[in-house]
Amino acid sequence: MSATGFVSPKPVLAIEGLTVSFDGFKAVDGLNLYLDRNEVRVVIGPNGAGKTTVLDLICGKTKATAGSIQFDGRELTKMKEFDIVRAGVGRKFQNPSIYENLSVFENLEMSYPAGRKVFSALFFKRSAEVVARVEEVAADIGLAEQLHQEAGLLSHGQKQWLEIGMLLMQDPELLMLDEPVAGMSVSERLQTAELLKRISQGRSVLVIEHDMEFVKSIAHKVTVLHQGKLLAEGSMDAVQNNPKVVEVYLGH
Repeated sequence: MSATGFVSPKPVLAIEGLTVSFDGFKAVDGLNLYLDRNEVRVVIGPNGAGKTTVLDLICGKTKATAGSIQFDGRELTKMKEFDIVRAGVGRKFQNPSIYENLSVFENLEMSYPAGRKVFSALFFKRSAEVVARVEEVAADIGLAEQLHQEAGLLSHGQKQWLEIGMLLMQDPELLMLDEPVAGMSVSERLQTAELLKRISQGRSVLVIEHDMEFVKSIAHKVTVLHQGKLLAEGSMDAVQNNPKVVEVYLGH
């Protein structure tokens, strides 16, 4: 509790002492990271710093050797991947995995939580509730005009937005994005920055990114990893002016 008597809210994600070893090599080494609600956190660092591995550990794709990952008070290291998704963690990988031959509407509809189990998918009805949710998410991701277009015909940036939309259909509390603007045009990057600002209202967003201009436009706080360890953390300005960060990463 602070001197004013205000109790600071608990972080939505608390990573403590997180370590993973592959054949003796520590890809992530004793990492502590705390993410607040409604926060956009960007993780940066040189290739091989352990950034993607951290996302793999949070979503259960990789099992931790040591340490804990608490999400909303639940210990994720003990949970299976699909249970972590159900608990409210959404993950987007670098390459968009959308159904190219389906329409934007159908892609979003298939991601609606009721359609997730095989049994309920068989008896899945296109209710007014589903249609309303699809239209709401399509507007959020800037694809309201493309709802009935085949997803394969979208631009690279629009495909990335569609995949973010597919995650939003499940209304995750934590959204994790791996290099969301890679390969995008300048205007698409600007639109993606706006999109992330919109969707971080009411949820936390964890982003891995190399594009420093983009990082500057979205990050509330920046975490710098180097050789699996936390090198620095703070505002973009503080991180950019940190001599250690300049030496190992930004000075290249």
